[in-house]
Amino acid sequence: MTVLKTFSITDIGKKRKLNQDYVYTSERTVGNLPNLFIVADGMGGHNAGDYASKFTVETIVEEIRTATEKNPEEILKRAIETANGKVLRMAGENPELEGMGTTVVAATCIGEELHVANVGDSRLYVIGEKITQVTRDHSLVEEMIRMGGIDRQSARNHPDKNIITRAIGAEDYIDIDFFHVSLSRGDIVLMCSDGLTNMLEDEEIRMILDGQRDIVEKAEQLVKAANNNGGKDNITVVLIEPFAE
Repeated sequence: MTVLKTFSITDIGKKRKLNQDYVYTSERTVGNLPNLFIVADGMGGHNAGDYASKFTVETIVEEIRTATEKNPEEILKRAIETANGKVLRMAGENPELEGMGTTVVAATCIGEELHVANVGDSRLYVIGEKITQVTRDHSLVEEMIRMGGIDRQSARNHPDKNIITRAIGAEDYIDIDFFHVSLSRGDIVLMCSDGLTNMLEDEEIRMILDGQRDIVEKAEQLVKAANNNGGKDNITVVLIEPFAE
């Protein structure tokens, strides 16, 4: 049996007045999933962004609790689609919530397999001897990189880097990316909002994780480094050690 060790932390950062990130972690069974981890980064004026992320995550968790499907991808898909519909409906009924939306990255670890669902630009990495970004950002700048318009280094400081092309609450139809990853002993799974990845290069993240022995210290040092580099956004980190001793 796989023994998970996990730790999560969210921080307002140095520039924002509200924390619009929302995190959920459960090492225990949620419905037909053996565990569940979610990061959401809300958007929208006033309180709409933090409402969108919290409401979305709570809806996804509740849908997963009552799901009858056995396939993890189907469970995640239906839960995210339901959340998308409810966010759209809430925004339509409440003028103060108009235009709200959120990213979401969700994962469940089943044995040596990691199942991931993603909408937006919050990320999931697997870090072993090297750091690998599993999710693909749904952002304007990422599309430009794919089309060959700019290189990845230029993208980091592009003025449109925060424009995302997919979000919960944006459209009736939600296009979800799914990933299936085989994990190896010694791997660490990192889930995070862009408040971390906009402040730290991937290699800096890997070195910080490599330099701390304890999972709590690893997460806290990531947040500290992001704040030291400017802390321009809310910072959320979830770390999962799938094969903890």
